[in-house]
Amino acid sequence: MRESVKWTSVAALVLLPFGAAWAQPVFSPSQDPLAGARVFGTKGCTKCHSINGIGGKVGPDLARVQRFRSFYDLATAMWNHLPKMAERMQQMGIARPTLDPKEAADLVAFLYTLNYFDVPGSAEAGRKLFSEKKCIVCHTVGGTGGVVGPNLDFARQLASPMFVAAALWNHGPQMAEAMKAKGIERPAFTGAELRDLLAFLVPASSGPREGPLYVLPGRADIGRQLFSEKRCIECHAVAGPGGKVGPDLVGLGVRRSPLEFTAAIWNKVPAMAKVMEARGIPVPQLRPEEMADIVAYLYSARYFAEPGSLNRGWALAVEKGCLFCHAVRGERGKPASDLTRAKNIDTPAGVVASLWNHATVTAPAPGGKKREWPGFTEQEMADLGALLQSLGRAPQPPTR
Repeated sequence: MRESVKWTSVAALVLLPFGAAWAQPVFSPSQDPLAGARVFGTKGCTKCHSINGIGGKVGPDLARVQRFRSFYDLATAMWNHLPKMAERMQQMGIARPTLDPKEAADLVAFLYTLNYFDVPGSAEAGRKLFSEKKCIVCHTVGGTGGVVGPNLDFARQLASPMFVAAALWNHGPQMAEAMKAKGIERPAFTGAELRDLLAFLVPASSGPREGPLYVLPGRADIGRQLFSEKRCIECHAVAGPGGKVGPDLVGLGVRRSPLEFTAAIWNKVPAMAKVMEARGIPVPQLRPEEMADIVAYLYSARYFAEPGSLNRGWALAVEKGCLFCHAVRGERGKPASDLTRAKNIDTPAGVVASLWNHATVTAPAPGGKKREWPGFTEQEMADLGALLQSLGRAPQPPTR
């Protein structure tokens, strides 16, 4: 019970930086980061790993490691470190937990989105920015400021980065015109500056909240549809497909947090509005939940990295020694470990669960020497995943 209570606090710190309610569908219909946080706690991961300093110290703090770039990048890290983790758990008297496909899917979603949210900013730095960036000329906070724009004392939705992003996008052109009329140079913001600004504005916004707060990663599948429907795709590509007027939003090589994304929107709105006007494209209005879905789509566009290759997967199964232990339709390894009889390997999450549940033993190498645990790169894991999923789905043997 104590461990469960402790982990509830950890999950809240990670996934609720503004104390907001869950107001929208989760990451995808099949993956829920909040459920993944519970898996992380109930399966005992917190005994060895911490999240933002809270938890075990045996393994690395998973919120502070380099960001996982894709689903298979994370799966590769789990597999490559499995022998050491299993040995350490044995030393500590911890039974290694097993995962089913749903638990694996939720856990990966949780770990993948650890860096999605921004750390809290500095309210004092935000107060200075509110004045230095001339926000105070148009907006009132704490009873002080201008009346050109809305009074921010009653904008409780500022607690949501998605509300801020949508507001800056929807009203960016009008704000630019208002600043031009008053002779104010339009300020640029970094993600860190927006963190500080919101840290100042959110406590000052004491009025009643109107509408839900959108803080969870949105629905990537809906975001993909919106990216097309709102005509973003006519100017921007996403990992290849799309327009060439603006940059490829995944080709930039950065998975931005919501506030980093918001800062980029604010800084680029005038240029984008000018291009859209020249091309006869009306500036689309976005609700906060739609902004959340689009951000989720862009954030997860590389989630599955490059597609795996079935042919390379077969080559790896031989090269890495998988077929010394595992049979395929009665051929090669032990019949009892025939991969075509394996359950739940027809999805990426099922593959991850099976790899994690794998016994940490290897077949003896020629000459009786101990065979080393095979390591994989991200692309190799995608290729192996393609093979395993094909074996889990297709009844026909591979073509040679």
